[in-house]
Amino acid sequence: MRQIIFDTETTGLDPAQGHRIVEIGCVEIVNRTVTGNNLHIYLNPDRDSDPEALAVHGLTTEFLSDKPRFSDVADQFLEFIAGAELIAHNAAFDVKFFNAELKRIGRGELAELCGKITDSLLFARTLYPGKRNSLDALCDRLGVSNAHRTLHGALLDSQLLGEVWLAMTRGQDALLIDVDDSGPSTGAGVTLKAFDGSVLPVLAASAEELAEHEEYLASLDKSVGGDCVWRSLEAPKAVVAAA
Repeated sequence: MRQIIFDTETTGLDPAQGHRIVEIGCVEIVNRTVTGNNLHIYLNPDRDSDPEALAVHGLTTEFLSDKPRFSDVADQFLEFIAGAELIAHNAAFDVKFFNAELKRIGRGELAELCGKITDSLLFARTLYPGKRNSLDALCDRLGVSNAHRTLHGALLDSQLLGEVWLAMTRGQDALLIDVDDSGPSTGAGVTLKAFDGSVLPVLAASAEELAEHEEYLASLDKSVGGDCVWRSLEAPKAVVAAA
């Protein structure tokens, strides 16, 4: 299962008003493991960012002036996401910007060019109804450190959302859980190891416990008017022992 956690930074709030994407961040997760195969691109939007947007991401017109345009990297981006499930927080916002950029170059909409699109914000609201479910709030709730986050950045936010997503969707995949880094990580500081039955201790029953067990079986025999089911399970062992 291949999933891409993605995020964008933009020049403003609405592509219908000519606003553009200035940064794309994608983090790959395969079978619930962050692979480190990321895609991070800054884009020249051919316009200034609104002051409010600039205060959020800090990407100035001067910094972006020598960066590629979306048309230059579209094939690279579409190849990276092909067939994958895309996951974004408040996905509708990012999707409308990608659709606007794709329309400019004569491509189909984003949903047609990937496996599926999942909104982690809507998912969080089903898990935590009535609570704040911003990325920062989820980091606090799920123990994901965002102390190094001063400005928003598409790749950084995607990395944080990747950890949050794995924590929100985590199930117990193994019987033994450790906290070192020697096995596959769930993304929330917990390492899962394959079950090894040889490490389990074998405790033999004491004579007193065996006597209590026999007394209990006798009471079962009496209640059913014959041998209880446990006796039939013990019988083959007795035959093998006698042989």
